[in-house]
Amino acid sequence: MKHLLAFAFLVICTTFSHSQTFEIGPFIGGANYIGDVGKSNFINPNTLVGGAIAKWNRSPRHAFRASLLYGEIAADDANSSEIRRQQRGYSFSNTIAEASLGIEFNFWNYDLHEGIPQSTPYLYTGLTFFRADHVYLQNGRGGNLENEGTNWEFSIPMVLGYKETITQNIIGGLEVGARYTFSDNLDGSWPSELLGRRDPPIEFGNRNTSDWYVFTGITLTFTFGRKPCYSHF
Repeated sequence: MKHLLAFAFLVICTTFSHSQTFEIGPFIGGANYIGDVGKSNFINPNTLVGGAIAKWNRSPRHAFRASLLYGEIAADDANSSEIRRQQRGYSFSNTIAEASLGIEFNFWNYDLHEGIPQSTPYLYTGLTFFRADHVYLQNGRGGNLENEGTNWEFSIPMVLGYKETITQNIIGGLEVGARYTFSDNLDGSWPSELLGRRDPPIEFGNRNTSDWYVFTGITLTFTFGRKPCYSHF
């Protein structure tokens, strides 16, 4: 067993030492939610989010990317500009823990081995799997939104960002990333996802749209790996 572990470690080290450039580092910023409670602003970070991002630069124009992020979303009808929501008076908070995997596309060539400062806008998309709480309207309309049960679901990230080399091995970035979820119950508006059946007296909001959440923040990644011979995929 010891020999097998040593061999695996040697293979990993050899692969990384002759590989394309990798990046890894933290993400920190703010989160907001878009749905049937509170404000409807697209970008309105009002809670914290943090985590880590890793990238495998496969060419000067694209990279495979993975991330683990954790944040909170919260909304209050009292902060809405809509009179109807203000009068209704709902509020809630929820936590989002997500794992995402996808492809990052650079607008311009971005070769970290050219020896000159590099910068480019970029797009990222892929598939995200997240865990949140279900939210439930206790005591019918006019009651309180309470967290109840676990909501495991997928979302599609749509991220726009800008990155720039700070030093030869450090890259800074700023990005705004909206997540379209396949859930409409991050805010308690569609309790059938929790109950497994319709319950009209405690349903509210727009049935034709799912919930969104947005992570806005900065990244600081550190590069490693030898100069690559880029492939075509």
